[in-house]
Amino acid sequence: MTKTTQQTQNDNDLRTLVIGGTGKTGRRVAEKLTALGRLVRIGSRSGEPAFDWNEPESWGPALEGVDRAYVTYYPDLGFPGAAEQVGAFARVAVAAGVRRLVLLSGRGEEAARRSEEALKESGADWTVVRAAWFNQNFDESFFLEPVLAGEIALPTADAVEPFVDAEDIADVVVAALTEDDRHIGRTYELSGPRLLSFHDVAAELSKATGREISYVPVSDGAYREVLRENGLPEEFADLFTLILDGRNAHLVDGVEEVLGRGPRDFSDFAREAAGRGAWDV
Repeated sequence: MTKTTQQTQNDNDLRTLVIGGTGKTGRRVAEKLTALGRLVRIGSRSGEPAFDWNEPESWGPALEGVDRAYVTYYPDLGFPGAAEQVGAFARVAVAAGVRRLVLLSGRGEEAARRSEEALKESGADWTVVRAAWFNQNFDESFFLEPVLAGEIALPTADAVEPFVDAEDIADVVVAALTEDDRHIGRTYELSGPRLLSFHDVAAELSKATGREISYVPVSDGAYREVLRENGLPEEFADLFTLILDGRNAHLVDGVEEVLGRGPRDFSDFAREAAGRGAWDV
């Protein structure tokens, strides 16, 4: 048996904890790792064993036998208390023998930097992946119901965002988890291939679905009222300031740097999602 063959077998015996393994990026990361023959443990409240950010006693059992982990935080890495929890988890992980941590962060989120630093201070081999807003927010998450209703009402005015695809994020994360040491100590910023306003997004969705979907700008106050009515944290409204001030209104090349190919375009995502019936009404 060659050294390379032995190393491959040893790597395939390692277990990866995927926190948020049923979510938009985590599910895809888990599927891609499994396809590579890697052992995966899903870190969620429904996982075995269960993992809950708000129950630190659940972290140890979830980390047992784990060598590396993909770390996502809900509801958002920039929310109050996130840095303390992420830092505490990272320290527990390192003490349990986890040597590589890959953290999902957000582009332009200054509040999320505290969480990034807290994870780095744990002593783990770390990689930070800062992503733009996801394409999949429109078919798997926050904006699905508005798309189905035919009207996306948000406090984003005419701002633009380089939406990135969750498949691209997952491919970058898998590379950071499984490849050699070139990703250790690196921060990658990911975006899609072009800037889109929400007017552009509505037009793309209308074209893909064959029905009229409109974008309606609303005030910050009106949107916060909607969040309150639906029992959602008002901090979600703060995230829209990240695109309103233009801090993310430019493209970055993290996808190509890691994967050697360009990122997926929003129109390709929209056609695929419409084709599988994501927005059928």
